[in-house]
Amino acid sequence: MSAQGENEALRRYHSRRRPARTPEPMGAPPRPGGGRSRFVIQKHAASSLHYDFRLETDEVLVSWAVPKGPSTDPGEKRLAMRTEDHPVEYLDFEGVIPSGEYGAGQVIVWDTGGYRNLTHRADEEIPMSAGLSQGHLTVWLEGEKLTGGYALTRTGRSGEKERWILVKMRDDRADPRRDPVATEPASVRTGRTVEQLADEG
Repeated sequence: MSAQGENEALRRYHSRRRPARTPEPMGAPPRPGGGRSRFVIQKHAASSLHYDFRLETDEVLVSWAVPKGPSTDPGEKRLAMRTEDHPVEYLDFEGVIPSGEYGAGQVIVWDTGGYRNLTHRADEEIPMSAGLSQGHLTVWLEGEKLTGGYALTRTGRSGEKERWILVKMRDDRADPRRDPVATEPASVRTGRTVEQLADEG
């Protein structure tokens, strides 16, 4: 992807942020041969607490806001609202977005790691970009808190935003007894909670 292409992909992200007033990364030019398969889930104490689920693909982070956070129970369907693509540098972002700025509030890296694309049709792998446009993605996460298969399926729209559902797949990593959102609130990078981050701020 060219630098021009990356800027186009991140245009909505940039239009909502003022670099001089927020510590959020603005994105760097793409590196030749760059692009990996990483994910991050950020706990975001904005006007309403939610979890931002982001998958690295085509040198950006495609993103969803998950109000209740991800589940390890295949019986739980979690609403996931598609948001603007974020720069890859956002994988490591942890900090406080100042009051008055878009998304103001505390952000921690709740979980992160690598992922594999499991999206298939007729035994052929569907590229992430195609699955995203077609409204269905299946990925295998290798995080510190979450592992195993997760499916994202588009179900409709709410105004300008796409409405998706995030579901844990039925595999050996599923565990209906676990509730990591409730029992593991801290950052996997720093050990801080959003409350501690707010106190520090």
